[in-house]
Amino acid sequence: MNETALNIDRLAKSYGNNMVLNDISFSINPGESVGLVGVNGAGKSTLIKCLLDFVAFRTGDIKIFDESNHAYQSRRKLAFLPEKFLPPHYLTGQSFLNYMSELYELSVSPQAIETIFKNLDLDLSALNKPVRQFSKGMAQKLGLAACFLSDRDMFILDEPMSGLDPKASAYLKEYLLKLKSTGKTIFFSTHLLNDVESLCDRIIILHQGRIFFDGSTYDCCQHFGKDNLEQAYLACVTSGV
Repeated sequence: MNETALNIDRLAKSYGNNMVLNDISFSINPGESVGLVGVNGAGKSTLIKCLLDFVAFRTGDIKIFDESNHAYQSRRKLAFLPEKFLPPHYLTGQSFLNYMSELYELSVSPQAIETIFKNLDLDLSALNKPVRQFSKGMAQKLGLAACFLSDRDMFILDEPMSGLDPKASAYLKEYLLKLKSTGKTIFFSTHLLNDVESLCDRIIILHQGRIFFDGSTYDCCQHFGKDNLEQAYLACVTSGV
């Protein structure tokens, strides 16, 4: 049986009487780039928290590279960046990267740091600055840099463009395409449909706690009879399938 990077089977999650995720099933193959989209409150961040074993869920099964997500070993092949990323304010950029490299159990060369900073349009002077002096965009780039320096097989990113200006977003998209070309698996949540079109093999539309569509952006447009993804998405979440 071929290994899957991520397999979610009949996942259900509720907070009290509020059903947040209802019978969620999908899989991602190694090397795929998949975008998870949905309105605010659709359950995107909750789904990511479930797969990372940050929260318990009612029913279902999740496997990461064919290992249960409850086993810490399953997360050794992935790196994660949360939606509201805030590095410890008392660290410098360099000390934060040092800390993260220890957690990832790897050694990162100055050349590797310089390369990733260039790819993310982050000035090397950020290494010597306290994080408390960082803008939101700088902090986001630092978190992304730490993720990518881990060189894991899969990257799970919750709203990775958050806080980035158009130039930085363009740099990040270029780098994500480079990662994809090397066989890395990318799973990210976003509100930006243009990013899904340019980066992803598939779009998963999560709405009202259920998956309303899972397929290529082309198939999404064809399925809903629309000329562009924005209109197809709108048709999906307003009329269902």
